[in-house]
Amino acid sequence: MGERMTEAGPLSLGQLSVWHDIRDLPAHRRHEPNNAAAWPLPRGTDAARVRTALGAVAARHPSLRTRYDLQDADAPRQLTPDRDTDDTLPAVPDDGTAPDRRAAELAHQPFDLGRQHGWRARLLTRDGTPTHLLFVKHHITADAWAQELLHREFRQALTDPDGLGPTPPGPADLAAEQYGPAGLRRQAAALDHWTQLLSHAPPAALPHTGTAGGTVQATLHSAAARPAAHTLAERARVSVSSVVLAAYVRSVARRCGTDTLLVQLMSANRFAGRWKTVVTSMNQWVPALVEQARTDDLVTLADAVHWSGLTAFRHGMHDVTAVAALRARTPGAAEPACAFNYVAVPGGSPLDAPPQQGPRDGRPPTLTWEEPFTTIGPRCYARALETDAGLSIRLTAKDLGREQCAELLRDLHDGLLTAAGRP
Repeated sequence: MGERMTEAGPLSLGQLSVWHDIRDLPAHRRHEPNNAAAWPLPRGTDAARVRTALGAVAARHPSLRTRYDLQDADAPRQLTPDRDTDDTLPAVPDDGTAPDRRAAELAHQPFDLGRQHGWRARLLTRDGTPTHLLFVKHHITADAWAQELLHREFRQALTDPDGLGPTPPGPADLAAEQYGPAGLRRQAAALDHWTQLLSHAPPAALPHTGTAGGTVQATLHSAAARPAAHTLAERARVSVSSVVLAAYVRSVARRCGTDTLLVQLMSANRFAGRWKTVVTSMNQWVPALVEQARTDDLVTLADAVHWSGLTAFRHGMHDVTAVAALRARTPGAAEPACAFNYVAVPGGSPLDAPPQQGPRDGRPPTLTWEEPFTTIGPRCYARALETDAGLSIRLTAKDLGREQCAELLRDLHDGLLTAAGRP
């Protein structure tokens, strides 16, 4: 392990958001910010080549060499990145368990962010031959976008560890800009946005129809929903994300009995070129106010959602500590009724055709119940995933119950197909 550096600086706004989510977690839940992946290795790859590639990637990204001073929970700091990382790469033999599941098992071990870097890797081997790199990271180290970047760079480094290009900026560089004059002006504008929306949003919440404190999670997968959403996006001249969000908001609003809904959207905050490839957590929840949310005209609602979302994303980088103080000063302010995130992933099962060719669109949707790995986050959180195989919407809901969770997902799905004119 490299020399421990003691100089520290403030967290970036994305890191601070993660810290606010995890700071009060009890010991038995401290693994919940972790995420795991199993990266297949090209045939013939040996352990030394993997270790070299992994070291090249870690050397490029300060976040992979950063530890934190968290002794003062109200003033967390990121330490200057260590010069090196632990280059040991333990091997784990294949026992017949799927690689993704083996990686998920590793994610149950929490990180000590004051003593450890926020990631770990294991080499999965079959008969002594490496087959996968099992990679686990804490969300403060890298968000989903950054994890995909790490995966791409790792694959490249397996072939050319010296050809990854110039070192990108790190989270300390981002924090320096966010707390500079221009960044502070953006923070002030973001806080004004929160203030305005909180003052205009009526109180609205889904009814508590499940077990108090209980969390349910279900994923609805539909091949037909994807082409339906694309059809509506073309009519409304907005993104597919806005269409799916509109269908979701309408379903939630009908259950809340309101026409105006305060919604949380996940902002990636990677809109400026310099920060596109920074490895850290940049995701933050941003508020959007949607009016006429119970309308039957999904195309018009998608347009309204689109513009509300754009305004929200403009204020994506904000100080969650300042927002918490704002809420403390306005105890009657509405809480967001639901939260939404949309992820589009290229590729999918080769058995599934793209939506415009969709011979399998007639298959009925499937609903799968899951045990949530984490319950961090909003009370009613929908994460939509689009692949060539279709549209999957995972709903994680607290105090809602299975019946209401399933009903909300099916209503969302049926709303998309009906509005698009599909059976």
